[in-house]
Amino acid sequence: MTGPQAVFLNELGVVCALGNGRRQVAQALFRSDVAASLTITDTWTPGRPLALGEVTMPLPDLSDCPLPLRGRNNALLRLAFDQIRAATGAAVARYGAHRVAVILGTSTSGIGESEQALPVWRCSGQWPDGFHYGQQEIGAPSRFIAVEAGVCGPAWTLSTACSSSAKALASAARLLRAGIVDAVIAGGADSLCRFTINGFSALESVSATRCNPFSRNRNGINIGEGAALFLMTREPGPVRLAGWGETADAHHISSPEPQGLGAIAAIGQALSRAGIGADDVDYVNLHGTATPQNDAMESRAVAATVGLDTPVSSTKALTGHTLGAAGAIEAALCWLAMADNPDGRLPPHWWDGQPDPELPALRFAAPGERAGASLRHVLSHSFAFGGSNAVLLFGANG
Repeated sequence: MTGPQAVFLNELGVVCALGNGRRQVAQALFRSDVAASLTITDTWTPGRPLALGEVTMPLPDLSDCPLPLRGRNNALLRLAFDQIRAATGAAVARYGAHRVAVILGTSTSGIGESEQALPVWRCSGQWPDGFHYGQQEIGAPSRFIAVEAGVCGPAWTLSTACSSSAKALASAARLLRAGIVDAVIAGGADSLCRFTINGFSALESVSATRCNPFSRNRNGINIGEGAALFLMTREPGPVRLAGWGETADAHHISSPEPQGLGAIAAIGQALSRAGIGADDVDYVNLHGTATPQNDAMESRAVAATVGLDTPVSSTKALTGHTLGAAGAIEAALCWLAMADNPDGRLPPHWWDGQPDPELPALRFAAPGERAGASLRHVLSHSFAFGGSNAVLLFGANG
């Protein structure tokens, strides 16, 4: 879609296990040998080392912020926001603070800070000085970015598990197309904590080594963390959010609908909204968690929609599954694959190369593979617990 209804992803800030900033992340993403991005650690699971997509670089000091806004999630957001701070400031100056919105996705918010504070309370009956219950509120990330950016437009946080920040981008597009605002800071963040790691462990869904999506030997996910933020406007930029689809199949609290019916419907909505056919899609970023049921469902959905000839990959073997931030971080990887990438380098699918004979034979992008031309249309999938499905379709500008 072009014209007054078109919505663009103008600027990108990103931090994850692959690095901090567009250059570092792109260099690690497109390497022909697997990036050493995952950390083997038992920090969160004493005595049981796991492969995690940890951000190991020093995080910004938030002592200048009100106590309820201090925490690892928001420190990751500040790293990402610093990369688009100047462009956001220019947007505020142009449109006015009340015409700039903030829409983010997360799942953990400040649960990690509560985990650290609770043992102190148990021992002393007092909460530590550095803790405030507001740190764990789901709205804290959007409030934090609104303060950082100095904006007073609509601001909210979505929490629909692994589809959260993909849905945040779709929500931002709706605000812009309705003319309610002129710019949106949209994306998401999630941080490692015992709650999520042990929760997925209880489901027997985590892998102690690098995950192996769509392999016959797949045995679980790697939990990760990170943040990605876009400055979205109706002004032309390098990548358009050309379409999106959202469905809720509500099949089971944690298991996907096995035939991928909700995913298929979401993909169809995204294609229809963008006004293109499945044959026009150049690449698909898969949800690809490396869990038996999700990979099976998704492979069937892809086969039923874009077919078996379109290059696809799961990037979770590089970033870990960043949960509520996954939709935004993987949108960032798609953005990097479309902007300033004339040879069409494809995000590679890292696995053991042993396909599951029970699944459709998808065309997984090999390390170093190039499309030979700039990518024109790219799909990104986010499929969450409870059957919350979100699909984003990105289009090149021009």
